[in-house]
Amino acid sequence: MIRTLAVTIHNEFIENEDVAVLLADQTIKWFWADFRDPSTQEASRLETDFAFHPLAVEDCFHSMQRPKYDHYEDFEFFVMHSLQKDTFAKKEVDIFSGRNYVVTFHLSASPEIDAIWEKARTSADFRQNGAYYIIYSVIDKIVDDYFPPLYQMEDRLNEIEEKDADKTYRDLIDEVFDIRGDLLQLRRTIVPMRDLLYRMLDLRLDLITEHKAYYRDVYDHLLKQTELIQSNREMTSDMRDNYQTINSNRMNEIMMTLTIVSTIFIPLTFIAGLYGMNFTNMPELTADNGYFITLAVMAVMAGVLLLLFKWKGWFNIFK
Repeated sequence: MIRTLAVTIHNEFIENEDVAVLLADQTIKWFWADFRDPSTQEASRLETDFAFHPLAVEDCFHSMQRPKYDHYEDFEFFVMHSLQKDTFAKKEVDIFSGRNYVVTFHLSASPEIDAIWEKARTSADFRQNGAYYIIYSVIDKIVDDYFPPLYQMEDRLNEIEEKDADKTYRDLIDEVFDIRGDLLQLRRTIVPMRDLLYRMLDLRLDLITEHKAYYRDVYDHLLKQTELIQSNREMTSDMRDNYQTINSNRMNEIMMTLTIVSTIFIPLTFIAGLYGMNFTNMPELTADNGYFITLAVMAVMAGVLLLLFKWKGWFNIFK
């Protein structure tokens, strides 16, 4: 589908006029053509009507390219990445910028494009500022929509840090690793976009120069998002380390308990084994009170060992 918005030199608003007509009309101040999931015939108009370079057109159909900027003789070409809100998967949005037009191209629905489209239809700012303002608005909307998933992950991490009583540590750490994976996915989207905006500001393009303060603001947002990702990843690392520390402490407590029990029963087992060998010439076996004396010796030995362990502080781990 191809839809168009145009503004004439008389500041009149035209909607859904054919692209070829808009290109030929000398009264058109600027126009925006949006290619949304176009058919093969519609997509071919990128070359036939706009005369875009075949390499740029080819890039539109090779999805998941890195965000980039290419300069051609008669137009500028941008590759942007937006996010799907439910899966955090990235979607490609391509932008062509010419003398008095903007062309956006995307192979699936783009809420960011739709939101700016509705604003452009009703806002006077878009009519006055022209095509360059369209490009800024689309990029700004794409970048602003990175914030909600980042804040959502930060809230989830804060909830995990407070520890939900209904969840085990294993469940919580599994959730931490899921969030860590989502953060990595966001990082692969946001960092290349940050690098692209930095390059755009550094190249001093005409469309950037006219709205440099706006693009610098977008770049600042990307820097903040990068810092959020880094801080959240550090938080997940701390949580992972805390979980491993807790597991190690629990294992130490278990091993200490087993060591205490084993140490106490080793001499008792020795005594029981010694008198269980059934030799005939063992005077203690015929003693009247030999059984009780042996039990008493065992009890004294166990008590002495318990006192020794307490004196060494081994029982402090159970506090």
